[in-house]
Amino acid sequence: MTSPPAPRWHRHPVLRFAVLVTLLGAFGLLLLLAPPDLRAIPDAVDRLGPLAPVAAVLVGAALLVVLVPRTLITVAWGALFGPLGGAGYTLAAAFLAALLGFAVGRWLGRDFVAERVRGRLARLDGWFTRQSIFGVITVRLLPIGGFGLVSYGYGTTGARLLPYLAGSIIASVPSAFGYAAIGSAVVSPGSINWFAVAPATFGLFATAVIIWRWRRAERRRSGGAAPD
Repeated sequence: MTSPPAPRWHRHPVLRFAVLVTLLGAFGLLLLLAPPDLRAIPDAVDRLGPLAPVAAVLVGAALLVVLVPRTLITVAWGALFGPLGGAGYTLAAAFLAALLGFAVGRWLGRDFVAERVRGRLARLDGWFTRQSIFGVITVRLLPIGGFGLVSYGYGTTGARLLPYLAGSIIASVPSAFGYAAIGSAVVSPGSINWFAVAPATFGLFATAVIIWRWRRAERRRSGGAAPD
């Protein structure tokens, strides 16, 4: 009679969740002790030439994954690539980072959370599971954590991937254009194209309308639902 195969760490939700917590702690400690030095990036951009935009997206995504603030990256990319290019590359990086953070959080943390949430936490997890694009936008705009940390956190919930990705990018648009325009103005204040700020203004207005409509719909839904 053959003995059953030895259990592996990735089959145990507790161990996987411990790996996730350790990973995030290591990223936070690294960021505290050795913050990224962006002064060498302009020379690297010059050397890469036409490949610089691809590198900007990949490096930006990697920095977001290790919890570097998106504001810092967006301002730096705006200084290097201009307001429109900086915003575009930052948004592409945000998409990749949101996808990767969600995937890692889902693999390492979802089983642990799903097996242990009770009461109000279970209702909160259910809210994330039912969440629409508008709900993701609201969470992304709340000052509850950096872009990367929220991405990992979403993976541990029952949130659906497509609304999560769409809401994450829509919520990032206003600040992407705004901070990229600021970064561009820092290095070349006389040449900034003020039309680059227009998407940020529009994005802020659109985001406010979306949040208002979503909250109104939520109040209607809760008013018509039976109390717990």
